[in-house]
Amino acid sequence: MKKTLSLVLALLMVVAVVFTGCAGESAGEGKNANNKEETVDKIVLATGGNTGTYYGYGMAMSTVLADETGIAFDVQPTGASKANIQLIQLGDADMAVVQNDVMYYAYTGTDLFTGEQTQDFQAMAVLYPELCQIIASKDSGIKTVADLAGKRVSVGDAGSGVEFNAKQILAAYGIDINSGIQKQNLGFGPSADALKDGKIDAFFCVAGIPTTAITDLAMNNAIEIVEVEDDKYEALAAQYGFYTQQIIPAGTYKGVDEDKKTVAVMATYIVDKDLPEKAVYDITKAMFENKDAIAAAHAKGLELDVTKATAGIPDEVPVHPGAAKYYAEVAASVAAE
Repeated sequence: MKKTLSLVLALLMVVAVVFTGCAGESAGEGKNANNKEETVDKIVLATGGNTGTYYGYGMAMSTVLADETGIAFDVQPTGASKANIQLIQLGDADMAVVQNDVMYYAYTGTDLFTGEQTQDFQAMAVLYPELCQIIASKDSGIKTVADLAGKRVSVGDAGSGVEFNAKQILAAYGIDINSGIQKQNLGFGPSADALKDGKIDAFFCVAGIPTTAITDLAMNNAIEIVEVEDDKYEALAAQYGFYTQQIIPAGTYKGVDEDKKTVAVMATYIVDKDLPEKAVYDITKAMFENKDAIAAAHAKGLELDVTKATAGIPDEVPVHPGAAKYYAEVAASVAAE
């Protein structure tokens, strides 16, 4: 196991070195290039709604990071991924949590960011997976994504990241989101209610697991979790660099007694590309070297893993040189053991 970890980290070191070069080039006109050792007194951290995971996790982590780095953290509730990227672009946030697919759209000016491209940020670290959960009624007869053709399917709020994920997954099965299904645009809670009331046959939900809306639904309703097969994952990963493959473990939801394969996007910390290298290095180091303290404050801290810190970050998005420097040090240290 130790040899495997060393190999993983050695490979990570190579990746980090490559990213360092790319990130340095991208930041050539910013503060990174001239003020590598400069630090900061305060970080404005953009999260999500004040009842959601992004905000709660940000609050829990910020206390630990502040104690370890001496930097004050101002944690702000926001409209989540797209809004957070726009806040960094406007200079109103220094650091933010976003889905890695939305990060890709922003950096490339596609989908959610068509006509609104911004490259004012860089990636810092992957936090945890947000799984694409496709939920159907047990008696609907829906067993595979292909079975969704012609069915009443909620694909998340109109224009949301969930809708784009649904569009991409359906397309992998040859189903057009606008003509191949009876599309409805409902949020997670309303989707679960609609399934319970027989108004839809299935819905897409992209979130960390377990997801409250699905947990509540499964308590009194038999559900089916529709899998994304290996070959479809591979096709999606080849086309979009932000997808990873994940398992929804048996028992996550009542009545689902087998592991289910799906794809996921990753909750990821990004930072203003002009943040000094030392500040980002210190924050990254404090986060991974105080995982236990973070996990004690929030369960999602258990999923922090330095060996996967850049997994799911698209090639198009550079890693900030401060974060890349820490990853290279960790990889070198483990490889030397």
